Amino acid sequence: MERNVTEILTAATDSVSLINGVDDGTWSVEGLEQSDINDMVQRNVDHLEIILAYEEVVADSSDKSSYTDAVATGKAYIAAN
Repeated sequence: MERNVTEILTAATDSVSLINGVDDGTWSVEGLEQSDINDMVQRNVDHLEIILAYEEVVADSSDKSSYTDAVATGKAYIAAN
């Protein structure tokens, strides 16, 4: 089954939203330990890195900066926390 790049990236947008929301304080993490928050962010960073490595995504010329920026934001967040 051929994957549609638009559908793949749309599904990955949830990870972008979570990472950016945690970083800017708009994502509710109430009741979570910092280690749990970091694990959650890391899982979403990992997810985005996997998505960005798909052949069809690599070959596609669309702007992927929001995804690559979220990966960098997530890594920086974890390093700082």
